[in-house]
Amino acid sequence: MNIQALLALIFMVPLLASGEDGYRLWLRYERLSAERAAECKTAVSSLWIRGESPQLAAAAAEFRLAMAGLTGSEPVTVTRPFKGGIAGAHPRGISAPHSTPGLLVMGAAGHPDIKPLLADGATALCGDEGFLIRSLTLQSQPVILVTANSDAGVLYGVFALIRLMQTGESLTHLDILEKPAYGLRLLNHWDNLNGTVERGYAGHSIWWNRSESLEELAVQYRDYARANASVGINGTVLNNVNASPEVLKPENIARFAAVADLLRPYNVRVYMSVNFSSPAVIGGLPDSDPLKPEVAAWWREKAREIYAAIPDFGGFLVKANSEGQPGPQNYGRTHADGANMLAQALKPYNGVVMWRAFVYNPTSEDRHRQAYNEFMPLDGQFAENVIVQVKNGAIDFQPREPFSPLFGAMQKTPLMVEFQITQEYLGFSDHLVYLAPLQKECLDSDTWSKGPGSTVARMTDGSLFPHPLTAIAGVANIGRDTNWCGHHFAQANWYAFGRLAWNHQLTSQQIGREWLRMTFSGSEAFTAPALNIMMRSREAAVKYMTPLGLHHLMGWSHHYGPEPWTDLKNARPDWLPKYYHNASAHGIGFDRSPSGSNAVEQYFPPLRQMYSQPGTCPENLLLWFHHLPWDYTLASGESLWNTLCHNYYEGVEEVRRFQMSWDRLKGYIDAERFAHIQKKLKTQTREAIWWRDACLLYFQTFSKQEIPASLERPVHDLEELMKQKFDLTHHN
Repeated sequence: MNIQALLALIFMVPLLASGEDGYRLWLRYERLSAERAAECKTAVSSLWIRGESPQLAAAAAEFRLAMAGLTGSEPVTVTRPFKGGIAGAHPRGISAPHSTPGLLVMGAAGHPDIKPLLADGATALCGDEGFLIRSLTLQSQPVILVTANSDAGVLYGVFALIRLMQTGESLTHLDILEKPAYGLRLLNHWDNLNGTVERGYAGHSIWWNRSESLEELAVQYRDYARANASVGINGTVLNNVNASPEVLKPENIARFAAVADLLRPYNVRVYMSVNFSSPAVIGGLPDSDPLKPEVAAWWREKAREIYAAIPDFGGFLVKANSEGQPGPQNYGRTHADGANMLAQALKPYNGVVMWRAFVYNPTSEDRHRQAYNEFMPLDGQFAENVIVQVKNGAIDFQPREPFSPLFGAMQKTPLMVEFQITQEYLGFSDHLVYLAPLQKECLDSDTWSKGPGSTVARMTDGSLFPHPLTAIAGVANIGRDTNWCGHHFAQANWYAFGRLAWNHQLTSQQIGREWLRMTFSGSEAFTAPALNIMMRSREAAVKYMTPLGLHHLMGWSHHYGPEPWTDLKNARPDWLPKYYHNASAHGIGFDRSPSGSNAVEQYFPPLRQMYSQPGTCPENLLLWFHHLPWDYTLASGESLWNTLCHNYYEGVEEVRRFQMSWDRLKGYIDAERFAHIQKKLKTQTREAIWWRDACLLYFQTFSKQEIPASLERPVHDLEELMKQKFDLTHHN
């Protein structure tokens, strides 16, 4: 497909869906109030585009679409707005009287018509993808300038300007300079070639096993790219980390190439998860030993084939020697041996290898310790285009867990944080759980590796260690459901990940408020109570699922509902809830203190000392690091058992309060989405009670203590709960 036809397809096809079904995400562009619409039209009545590229064309098309929706009219595109050229630019921050219609100028800083407007060289601080939005006056004409060092930066700046319009921010005296915190900001799709999605709860894959033609899918893919560009996401891995070797076959490489063509105008690169055993499985080689020349040569040829089809291909994501996946250890080699061999194949094309540190294997060793123990001896041994991808927590996307001790410890190797966006252990797409607080909790955690202020964010964004590669990843929650994410509020987690990947200094409240105003309503009568629900939702889920540092109490096979009793024969013990909670007549919790597995030694002082003692360990991680008797007295004076009970009951009460708050918002948004969310909250309340009763009734069999009389009686029977069979079909 030639570029002219591609651009026509991307920019001229109307939206795939309309109405309030959630398809439009936060890019709804619904009509603003008459006063606000007039303000926006006055600020920008005409558009002057300096330069030609797919990214600039995408930016201009997006701005026209936004203005048409928000104000009812598109800006006029002009070619020669100034007599005698550009001259007489006023200092930054000065704009003409607000009543004078304004001009939007967009273009890269290097363009001859943009250079004269940047006498202070401000874009030098923008980096490759940052942007500058500035108010100017040119020949008595008020101007908003959106510029950057690249056309991709201009695209991000235009989306930022649209966001200001959507959220009611002032459009005068603008002087905004931003650059992304991380160089690579990726979604990881865990999508299989057969169209299923591992840990996906919004329907089947948008990429694989589709009956529609690529032309029919182009609009959906365009809208996916628009949503990502609007929050600064610049890469996407199209297939599962548990990768099939088949993904490297020519027909699948061609699929990657076709998708890449559609995403490219929005500065979204494609990446591929690869199976380490591919040379042996599909390449005809005897094995996949990374130190054998013929294996390295096979990967070099495969890289050449991929880059011939996709010149801007991003690189490989690899899960190796974990949960049964093959890797270099199969041949007595190290993770560094495997990663560096692949890195050498990609190096001529500036491709990167993202090598996951999720390396849990069936051993007697505490799972908390495994990734650290495998990767710390390799620090400094990885090639310069390798980045080690580490899950945010020490175990596996739990509702709450301490940050992985690899952050701060590995200082010679660039690390990237991997967050969940999909709610694998947080109620799938049935529960409203806003994940920005979870992500902020990790990013803002102080590792103390370089003294106070050595946060996970600063350890990974290049602030403390100037690695050339910086990156962050989120496991996507996107599927074929019309609303993309299964739950309308789950869209907020996609949005929040992108915003934090761009600027981890934003607060969860800022991000949530932006998203609500763009997605639902600008009315404070709606956004204030809705934001209150969002901000309390993660803590509520922790309380009704895994309070006080408990973890992995979910069903072994499905990761959804509570199964603290699960102890299957012939199953890996470190997959089973009993391994983690260790409930017995003597108490509950996992002893990771010096008297137990001593996982606390993997943290820097003073965290090591703080986590080592129950009296100083944060209460919300107490049972993560300590096995304590049921009658252990907490700082509140309450026993551990009573505190556990109150947490579980408070989690349920919180969700009931969410229901009541949401019910009072009827009429503020469309009936379709309101009813959908209302139904989801009913499900969440019912299942919060399920969680509460299952866990407390089971733990009660060990504690031999009563649930406090002030609390309502459980509505379930333990024997019946233990007989329940969970059916995943209604979730995907």
